[in-house]
Amino acid sequence: MPQARLVGPDLSNIPWEERPKGCQDVVWRSNRNPIITRDAVPGANSIFNSAVVPFQAGFAGVFRVDTTERAMQLHVGRSKDGVHWQIEPHRIEFSCDDPELGRFVYGYDPRVCWLEDRCYVTWCNWYHGPTIGIAYTHDFKAFYQLENAFLPFNRNGVLFPRKIRGKYAMLSRPSDPGHTPFGDIFYSESPDLIHWGKHRHVMSPVPNSWQSTKIGAGPTPIETTEGWLLFYHGVLTSCNGFVYSFGAALLDLEEPWKVIRRTRPYLLSPREPYERVGDVPNVVFPTAALYDPPTGRIAIYYGGADTVTCLAFTLFDELWDFIKENSL
Repeated sequence: MPQARLVGPDLSNIPWEERPKGCQDVVWRSNRNPIITRDAVPGANSIFNSAVVPFQAGFAGVFRVDTTERAMQLHVGRSKDGVHWQIEPHRIEFSCDDPELGRFVYGYDPRVCWLEDRCYVTWCNWYHGPTIGIAYTHDFKAFYQLENAFLPFNRNGVLFPRKIRGKYAMLSRPSDPGHTPFGDIFYSESPDLIHWGKHRHVMSPVPNSWQSTKIGAGPTPIETTEGWLLFYHGVLTSCNGFVYSFGAALLDLEEPWKVIRRTRPYLLSPREPYERVGDVPNVVFPTAALYDPPTGRIAIYYGGADTVTCLAFTLFDELWDFIKENSL
């Protein structure tokens, strides 16, 4: 397989830290972690599993903020450097045509995707059970909510950043109403972001591994010349509960339900105190990735222990070689 290249606009102001001296890992943590603590917003219990994109001269995003009432809400955040964030104290108010849909304000684990001329937000809402909401914004001030993509129960809805064969495309994980003890990744397509179909299986958990219980798509897939780079989380069930790690896969450019390669080892797993201790112990959960094609730098945002927001880094060429050499 030829060496791939990242496809997309330059991002010279990507947040970045060089690999620490003595570190041999292909993905390494920021020494400033957690970059957003649980109390960065008044009245917050935790801020995690949040998604960011380049916006204007800096960065913007949608953040999961659980309140001290334990309400799951989505807030806007802005940053000049992608590390230091100002998160608005009030939750996003979505406008929509159907008051029945609009009254479900519960939301968690957002992803944000620049698609065509605007940013789309996908998140898990609670329309009679967990399912995938879709909204768009031009300015991170006004948000317009479309119809939910799927019936309950579904999670981890992640849009592709361009149409594929003339259709919008999304990854998701059909689930159940609780703490799902199973889960495969599926692909779906739509002509209009309203009607979804042509569902295709992408990949399943792997027995006796870090991804043996369930898997789910993470950040917006990254286009390369050889396929879609997908970071995804995997879960194993230990004697002390779930353990969330993350790895990477390469999906076919025109038929993304076809997996070209997929990491056998994880890329990052809970080791640091802020990943092992929190509201849900032993969790690293990736939800956003920034990348700069000229340098190959990739910055990955992830939730730690369902409590704080963290940042990790990798270099694309090294990651590409790692995937090739350590594929299932």
